[in-house]
Amino acid sequence: MAVGTASAHPLAPALLELREIGEGRVEVLWKTSSTRIPGSNVQPVLPAHCTSVGIPRLELGPGSVTTHLTLECGEQGLVGAEVGVNDLEAARISALLRLELADGRSFQRVLRRDAPRATVPERESAWEVLRSYGELGGEHILTGLDHLLFVLGLLLLVGGGRRLVATVTAFTVGHSVTLSLAVLGIVNLPTGLIELGIALSVFVLALELARGADATPSLLRRRPWGMAGTFGLLHGMGFAGALSEVGLPQADIPLALFSFNVGIEIGQLAFILAMLALAWILRRPLRAVPPWMEQAPVYALGTLAAFWCYERAATLLP
Repeated sequence: MAVGTASAHPLAPALLELREIGEGRVEVLWKTSSTRIPGSNVQPVLPAHCTSVGIPRLELGPGSVTTHLTLECGEQGLVGAEVGVNDLEAARISALLRLELADGRSFQRVLRRDAPRATVPERESAWEVLRSYGELGGEHILTGLDHLLFVLGLLLLVGGGRRLVATVTAFTVGHSVTLSLAVLGIVNLPTGLIELGIALSVFVLALELARGADATPSLLRRRPWGMAGTFGLLHGMGFAGALSEVGLPQADIPLALFSFNVGIEIGQLAFILAMLALAWILRRPLRAVPPWMEQAPVYALGTLAAFWCYERAATLLP
């Protein structure tokens, strides 16, 4: 059974939540981006034995559409039923499936383009939690352009060797700390301010790079790991925002949080290795590049970061 027509931004996962409320009834929440990818028609796939009762209710949010409806599923309920989301491949997104059963048990699973449906299990395995949240973390970092450009800026600032290891490690420690604190509800800051702060971190790094290596070394250049760790705290809040949208399985919170963080680190490491490999491949052609062109990537980085700052600051205005 499929209901509704919704769309999704290529970087925004959809959310399908089903909650048993007793007497065979199930409340459904279906949330997607209000942006539609041409040729895609993302729709939830609900249990075939369930029927919709009442009138669906729509909510329009900033960049999203949320549908609420109620299903009548009889004595069978949700266990053993197949649910999912259609057209993830065409929309180039993933989706989070969140289930709450009448006996208090809850399950979560990331639906991907190659596996858009799932059968509601009696109990979700630890391996499934580890795999799905690791994939979600890797996908988040690799589709987060602002995070990747900050890492690229760190590479341009410190080059390779021990300084790169120390700087990236400091960034990892920083965002791991705030990711955990924010997801667990210990630290909470407005999402808009966090996103603006992340854009500012990229812009500050671009300004430092624009000074050139011949300028008097600033504190950022002398102690890049300190700067990376500090801004890492900010980026971790951004990662937490994405994970909070998805949610954590109540029975496996430490495992899911650990797996999500590992996924981020694997994605980050893959990006760094790809950039180092690209630099090695282009080392000879780059020797012929005029000096004035060497700063082109830095100015592009700063320009994009400045645009993000203006764009995100505008969303905070009343």
